[in-house]
Amino acid sequence: MTTMKDSKFETEEIAPLPSDEITVAHHDRAVWDERETYGPPGFRGLFTSHYVALCAAFSAIGGLLFGYDQGVVSVILVMPQFLDRFPQVSETASGAGFKKGLLTAMIELGAFIGALNQGWIADKISRKYSIVVAVIIFTVGSALQTAAVDYAMLVVARLIGGLAIGMLSMVAPVYIAEISPPEIRGALLVLEEFSIVLGIVVAFWITYGTQYIGSEWAWRLPFLLQIIPGLVLGIGIVFLPFSPRWLASKGRDQEALQSLGKLRQLPTSDQRVRQEWYDIRAEVAFHKEVSVERHPDLQDRRKSSRAKLEVVSWVDCFKRGCWRRTHVGIGLMFFQQFVGINALIYYSPTLFETMGLDHSMQLIMSGVLNITQLVGVSTSIWTMDRFGRLPLLLWGSLMMFISHFIIAILVGKFSDDWPSHRPEGWASVAFLLFYMLSFGASWGPVPWAMPSEIFPSSLRAKGVALSTCSNWLNNFIIGLITPPLVQNTGFGAYTFFAVFCLLSLVWTYFFVPETNGRTLEQMDHVFKDISSEVEEARRRRIEGEIINGKTEEAIVA
Repeated sequence: MTTMKDSKFETEEIAPLPSDEITVAHHDRAVWDERETYGPPGFRGLFTSHYVALCAAFSAIGGLLFGYDQGVVSVILVMPQFLDRFPQVSETASGAGFKKGLLTAMIELGAFIGALNQGWIADKISRKYSIVVAVIIFTVGSALQTAAVDYAMLVVARLIGGLAIGMLSMVAPVYIAEISPPEIRGALLVLEEFSIVLGIVVAFWITYGTQYIGSEWAWRLPFLLQIIPGLVLGIGIVFLPFSPRWLASKGRDQEALQSLGKLRQLPTSDQRVRQEWYDIRAEVAFHKEVSVERHPDLQDRRKSSRAKLEVVSWVDCFKRGCWRRTHVGIGLMFFQQFVGINALIYYSPTLFETMGLDHSMQLIMSGVLNITQLVGVSTSIWTMDRFGRLPLLLWGSLMMFISHFIIAILVGKFSDDWPSHRPEGWASVAFLLFYMLSFGASWGPVPWAMPSEIFPSSLRAKGVALSTCSNWLNNFIIGLITPPLVQNTGFGAYTFFAVFCLLSLVWTYFFVPETNGRTLEQMDHVFKDISSEVEEARRRRIEGEIINGKTEEAIVA
């Protein structure tokens, strides 16, 4: 449907920049090597690009909801007031382990389904309106959890809430990546993981306080409170700009330019804004031509053809030109779970208990673990764009391996009698904290950031959906295998995860490219997906047509 606003954009005449002012990047180096940027890279750049930083921070509230929900359940499940209402999950009930696990699994199942479906929803109705849909579902799920009167109602409510969390965990990083300039994109994408961990910390201390309420409001109130940031996100996101890259993918080029100008707080005639606009349009046009070439029989715009094109575009994520990116996106999320973050979190209460800490002190120490992870994530707001994604992953893998290895030795030698070996017990706690710091600074934020950077515009939502589904699927697998691993093998569990930390280091070294400072439109070159002279010539032709009508007078860097 064409609105008056659309018509205005269509008739607006904007003079093209002279071709000698446009620099087309046909390489995989950082753009600041030959282009003027919007500001300094990394943390300092947040203060010069303050509007886009505020937009990214606001959309990251989706991560806060995700983290809050995780943090709430971890404490609520042991509240006497909760167990009185739901005796099925108390330690003394028959089948309590399965029923407690089902409550957790419902969130992960819902999130898997939500993330998978959000791929086509975000492409269809836009990134920001798909966030609104997710918030509506989240509000329904939270209200049902607050009002739950029996176990079945709570399970269904958790599934509905999970759908929304999966949708938000997929689309928020995509929106942030698509609105961010390359020099600060890493710092802005960290806000997603920062919000997740912040949500866990906030939920933990809220439920730590509400546990002293004598009635059922001890657990109903935390569920109710999560509706507030959800509504703030759902209403506020409507007033933020559309993703310029989504607009360009829909052929709304002039609106994309206006959105870019608003996000950069610069006039649309600014050379840097126009340069970015040309890059976006060229990348969209290139991948549309590739799609037409691959699927010539599905371009007639009929409903059946559009449906088939939607299906085959998922398959395209695994074909030449994209399979390396899909491998990296899914692999990052796989290793994020298999480096053992949940194993240490799972074992920590047992460690604290056997060291003689009372229940209240055990909860406080668990809260300290989460705060330590938050400190680690906070450092990556600076380091992500300062040192790049690759060094963080490599050093993070090494530091986590050392932590797992030493904890495995200490658990193997002293876990039979921690009270008699207090120094060794506190050494285990120290390396537990060191692990949380290392994970928070590396494998916590990077796997949430990179998938939204690496995919082409035509497949970005679907590629990120597949990567996010990998996270939820592996989260579910780890949730199943961690308790028996720790209970039956003791230190063997930490040896197991130490091996995966080493594997993550080797895999990262050989397969993960650096994306720091590269534009989203450079990822074809980063992943070496333009492999023939024909494809290179096609891209140059498209760039020339966009810049100068029918000429190719662009400076190729």
